[in-house]
Amino acid sequence: DFQCPFCIRAHPTVTKVLSTYGDKVRFVYRNFPLASHPDARPAAEAGACAAEQGKFWELHDRLFAGQTKLGIDDLKQHAAAVGVDAARFNSCFDQRKFQKDIDADMEMAADAGVNATPAFFVNGRPLIGAQPFEAFKRLIDEELAAVTAAK
Repeated sequence: DFQCPFCIRAHPTVTKVLSTYGDKVRFVYRNFPLASHPDARPAAEAGACAAEQGKFWELHDRLFAGQTKLGIDDLKQHAAAVGVDAARFNSCFDQRKFQKDIDADMEMAADAGVNATPAFFVNGRPLIGAQPFEAFKRLIDEELAAVTAAK
């Protein structure tokens, strides 16, 4: 949820997890824009349109850095600033091309028991909320040890 204050708090922790574990972990981003955050849904759709041009992570980082500027015009400006083809992005965004994909992400999350953001899963084990790095480290280390023991 690009409008979630707890998601922005989790962002540095996720960055640390990725830099610490490198290719030992795979980070998959799914959208779960909460209804209480009216700009989150359009921001999620903007992210999908940017992903279509290989610019998801650039837009992701920019949206979290400018979380108070998520209106329609802001999203288009953010996308242009990260280097997407503006005409292609605007067409995608205005037509809500990825609306069903966002719906699918939300259904998958709800089926997994998610009702708040941020929510993380480490090999299916939930970690809910803006948890400290140590909470991620504990779960990841346990899962890595289990993989090593199984070999």
